[in-house]
Amino acid sequence: MANTRQLPRSWLFGDMAAGLAVATVSVPIVLAYVKLTGLPVQAGLYSAILGAVAYAAFGPSRIIVGPDTATCVLIGATLAQVGPHGTGDRGLDAAILALFVGLFCLAGALLRLGAIANLLSKPILHGYLIGVAASLFVGQYDSLTGVKIVSDGIVPPTLELIAKFSAIHVPTLIVGLSLFVGARLLKRFIPVIPAAVAILFAGIALSWLLDLRGAGLAVVGNVRLSLPSFPNVAAMPDLTPLLIDALGIALVCFSSGIVTARSFATQLREDVEPNRELRGFGLANIASALGMGYPVSGADSRTAVALSTGGQTRWVAVFAAIALILMTLFLSQPLSILPIAALGAILTSAAVDLMDLKSLWHLRRVSRFELVLGLLTAVTVVWLGVMNGIMIAIGASLVHLLWYASVPKSALQGVIPGMTGLYDLEQHDNARPIPDILVYKFEGSPLFLNASWFRQRARHAFESYPHKVRWFLLNARMMVALDSTAQDEIIAFVDELKKRDVIFILAGGGERFREIVARGGLADAVGRENVFETVSAALLVLQPDLFQPAQAGDPKNSAGDAD
Repeated sequence: MANTRQLPRSWLFGDMAAGLAVATVSVPIVLAYVKLTGLPVQAGLYSAILGAVAYAAFGPSRIIVGPDTATCVLIGATLAQVGPHGTGDRGLDAAILALFVGLFCLAGALLRLGAIANLLSKPILHGYLIGVAASLFVGQYDSLTGVKIVSDGIVPPTLELIAKFSAIHVPTLIVGLSLFVGARLLKRFIPVIPAAVAILFAGIALSWLLDLRGAGLAVVGNVRLSLPSFPNVAAMPDLTPLLIDALGIALVCFSSGIVTARSFATQLREDVEPNRELRGFGLANIASALGMGYPVSGADSRTAVALSTGGQTRWVAVFAAIALILMTLFLSQPLSILPIAALGAILTSAAVDLMDLKSLWHLRRVSRFELVLGLLTAVTVVWLGVMNGIMIAIGASLVHLLWYASVPKSALQGVIPGMTGLYDLEQHDNARPIPDILVYKFEGSPLFLNASWFRQRARHAFESYPHKVRWFLLNARMMVALDSTAQDEIIAFVDELKKRDVIFILAGGGERFREIVARGGLADAVGRENVFETVSAALLVLQPDLFQPAQAGDPKNSAGDAD
């Protein structure tokens, strides 16, 4: 917990008010999310209460932990697939998943695997959220229409709904679409009012005034909180299928949670420690499992409410949990008549917010590959499932990274009269080669991935160079590492040049690169007198009069690619 002694006395009332706001927002969200998982309302309530309190006690940041959209979509799909291969009890399967997820997170924290979050690049996260949003949107067809949809995916459920058009329950459709439109209008014009809370009260009011249950609309039913019942652990079957699925859910929980933590840490100018976050998420999931709940993660909407309403410490989560318990104990009757269509409207609106196509399309300005990677993630998440989609996207990005590292760009360099520094000959029409010196820049560290590529490109540069060459100067400014495979290729190229009476000059490089050059044998092969710390130092020895003395304050003398 935060050190409350360092805060003004008003923190207590601010955190209590923020906790009440978070609890109010949590009620409709929890009710909606249990529909995604197919679990009892009580499971969602215990997940929200125990997960939030455990993270507040042991987590490092001020985010609110509880059920979130992406995790609940995955939990629902996992429970449906496990079926008879699990314990036979859907609620118990969910609790076991939460326990395994918690243990995996704790193990990851001990092994310091928080860096795995670095594999989840922005395109993957954008595509993942879009895929989840599409699945979530289609999953609300039955809630908004009253039609039972049995097919999976995106297109099959849509075609099934069209085929069953005559079976649509018109009152359910009118209520659901009206509340959805209301949620979008609030989001657009009055964003300070949480749409989920407004839909909660509107749905209860409509149900009471118009007797929607009597009109054939499905309602939530009993939401009273009671003590959880624990199973006979000794009678459990083989849990291997749940163990494997829990590993995927743990990755999604951590990924979703770390994104939430990083996003709000940026606003608060705080740092995020991934391994401590793993520990917090692990203990939160174990606490949820002990209450027969299901896996939890960072909840961005509730965190936003906590901070925007004046919350200053992690006590907000504790006050929110207390308020949520009181609300379910004393307001269970009004909540029981809430139409399922209202929950469908809340989830559909959440799906629209998650589907950030604009941000995905913006990626094309940086790299078309990133746009393709985001689209690939979205499609594979929809068609192959969340875990498979993320793994394929990570694999694709790693393959692209390896390809990029295996074929770095290179350039021949020269000088521009009247200016200092080196300039790529292809990029600057007024750049001229340096007499007797071929300056070759390789934009990467020589490693086994690109060793043969380096030798091939360097040989091509030498053989196609139209001027007499006395020195072949390797501009190693961008090199920070070197391995034995690449060193052997460079030495072989040095020997080729020696046979043509050309001296190889090695200039520049990071400190680690130069250390390996010195002790690995490359410096001896090149000749230690031909190894320079910087390109400028090498040129000063080879061509002392190359650059005109720089005039103070003359912008034309600003350096190009020099060190």
